[in-house]
Amino acid sequence: MIFEAIAISVTDAKIAAQHGADRLELITGIKEGGLTPSLGLIEGVLETVDIPVQIMVRPHSQSFVYGEDEIRTMIRDIQKLKPFAPKAGIVLGVLTPEGHIHEEALKRMLDAAGDLEVTFHRAFDELSDQFSGLQILSQYPQIKRILTSGGKPNVMDAADRIKELVQASRKTHLAILAGSGLRAEGLADFVAGTGVTQVHFGSAVRGPGGSSAPVSAEEISKVRRILDELSAQS
Repeated sequence: MIFEAIAISVTDAKIAAQHGADRLELITGIKEGGLTPSLGLIEGVLETVDIPVQIMVRPHSQSFVYGEDEIRTMIRDIQKLKPFAPKAGIVLGVLTPEGHIHEEALKRMLDAAGDLEVTFHRAFDELSDQFSGLQILSQYPQIKRILTSGGKPNVMDAADRIKELVQASRKTHLAILAGSGLRAEGLADFVAGTGVTQVHFGSAVRGPGGSSAPVSAEEISKVRRILDELSAQS
């Protein structure tokens, strides 16, 4: 079981890595769903932790539909991150106004990414057809996983859809990374019921204060124990 945790600071990254996270998603603007972090933060985290770090590439939180200027901005950011491979990867997503994957823009971003490993983020949850979207994304070897809540605000309310996506993904190289609303309570049943092998945690592994609070060593360790117990049973 792969456990990915959101980090918004070097301290977050240290705590998560020391207490059981397998991978980090590094962002700023957590209350906006995640935006591109600064180069200084990226370098600080990569110098500090030994686990993989997926870096958000998202210029604003208005939507996942981007104009040409915004696409060029994202490509510039990706080019700046390219030297950090293979320890770092990127998290991105781009849609058309009709709710489809913007393949022309996606191809340009992937061309810029080179060897950077890619996660397609929760723009996936705004697709008009997630299963068609999965098949499109499966055509791109650089894209390793899809972060999704199954189209619901809370992924734990979308267990049936996540199970269907996991089953569909088995015919591809893609992994389904379940996230948004996951908590330690109910995690074991969710994983057992969906077959998901990668989970993504944000606010639930932070201390009192919600998304703006620092990562909690206790909460990270709790999730790690649950996942290890599940792995031992399988």
